[in-house]
Amino acid sequence: MSESCSARSFRTQLQTLFRQQGGKLRLSEALTLGISRYQFYRLRDEGLIEPVSRGLYRLADLPPIDNPDLVATATRFPHAVLCLISALDWHGITTQIPHQVHLAVKRDARLPVLDYPPVAGYRFSGQAFSTGIEQVEVDDITLQVYNPEKTLADCFKFRNRIGMDVVLEALELYRNRKTFRPGKLMEYASICRVSKVMAPYVEAKL
Repeated sequence: MSESCSARSFRTQLQTLFRQQGGKLRLSEALTLGISRYQFYRLRDEGLIEPVSRGLYRLADLPPIDNPDLVATATRFPHAVLCLISALDWHGITTQIPHQVHLAVKRDARLPVLDYPPVAGYRFSGQAFSTGIEQVEVDDITLQVYNPEKTLADCFKFRNRIGMDVVLEALELYRNRKTFRPGKLMEYASICRVSKVMAPYVEAKL
């Protein structure tokens, strides 16, 4: 039996509603807009929409997502900041492949937890959290990431957790691939309270 015109028309209306929201919609938002839970999940079951992260869906005919893990975490934790190895990878100054998405949150915030992609959360306080943040667009999602200099200072601070070999490789790649800014490096080193540790390595690169 052919599909009824009313069913096709309603499906088209739902897809139009998604497009009006940039192609993405949360289930909670859909319910507010008058779409029933049954109608929403029917779109999913028919393959017209696909999950991006928990509760967030996108039209399946949109271009493929280039960075699905980053989109999922940025959507789930919009106030967190990409840091440490994940930020090194974003800036292209590491050969490490992040097996978790490393995220910084404010000292009094709950640490981010996600089944997939796996997330490693870190609490930063005061200026150590709020300075050096860049906002970038990733697949139409705003992602917060620390700039290269702040990331390197953070890596020195957490050197015992990520490995000093990773930190020193990142500093060398930063010197070779980016504009070397020793003043900025030491400014963030002061904020992160690693000036004495970091200074000899920065001076050696001059």
